[in-house]
Amino acid sequence: MSNPSFGAHTTAEEVATLYSAQISSKTILITGVSPNGLGLHTALALAPHSPHLLILAARSPRTLEAAKSAIHAVAPTCPVRLFMLDLSRLAAVREAANEVLRWKDLDKIDVLINNAGVMSTPWETTVDGVEMQFAVNHLGPWLFTNLVMPKIVAAQGRVVFLSSLGHVYGGVRFEDVNFDDGETYDADVAYGQSKTANILTAVALAERMRAKGVTAFSVHPGLVLTNLTRHVPMEVFREKGFVDDAGNLLVPSKTHSQGCATTVVAALDPYIAGRSGAYLCDCKVDHGDVWAEHAKGIENAEKLWALSEGLVGEKFEC
Repeated sequence: MSNPSFGAHTTAEEVATLYSAQISSKTILITGVSPNGLGLHTALALAPHSPHLLILAARSPRTLEAAKSAIHAVAPTCPVRLFMLDLSRLAAVREAANEVLRWKDLDKIDVLINNAGVMSTPWETTVDGVEMQFAVNHLGPWLFTNLVMPKIVAAQGRVVFLSSLGHVYGGVRFEDVNFDDGETYDADVAYGQSKTANILTAVALAERMRAKGVTAFSVHPGLVLTNLTRHVPMEVFREKGFVDDAGNLLVPSKTHSQGCATTVVAALDPYIAGRSGAYLCDCKVDHGDVWAEHAKGIENAEKLWALSEGLVGEKFEC
């Protein structure tokens, strides 16, 4: 089990300090390191504890350079490597994965944190014809993870997927992930679909990679005000009871550091290794309180795996 002292108010720095030995000399790859986001704050918590290398991915060079500067402000000697990753285009995902695989000085990846994502975006499909949230939040990370898996296997490493309590809004629409080509599109339900897919991917990977020593987890970071919510109109927050008419929060929120803490637990905690496939909330393995039934079970996980293979046009046996 995870540390009993951990909870909703635990910070990423507290977790990283406790598990400093699990960071030292490790290679950790984090996607989505935009300013004001959880990916960058996760990296900032890890950087002072002597990782062998922090690998950061984002869509723009400016974002990457800003992230590198922020890390070196808190850990000047921390080795950092940057690469471009656009999860909305399968060709770009393959190109990014191939770049990582070509790095001859990188023989293994100890931890992959699939942090990048979007939330409740207007109806849009990618160049590959896939609904944007499903593509960016699930299909891109799913493909990238599978493509770089040889480096993760070499480390008997750990994979973390940033999911959300928002997965309760909807399961995977196995027969129609594109919402009748947008005719029945609901941004929240689509977000829920993509976050359910994150949880089910961790379930599938845990089963498929068990014999190779690779573990996988999904996490709910909590309510954190980041740039992820930029597409969500204020009236939606009011309708859900998150804010009052003046825009003041009515529900408990977390700081960025508290929001990253569960990710850091999932990435490092040695005591949860035997719970591969689990969904974590408030730094603990969830026992069902906020884990919807449609996001459970190897049958759903394998059904999603087959769907994803069909969408990318490639099989991954793992």
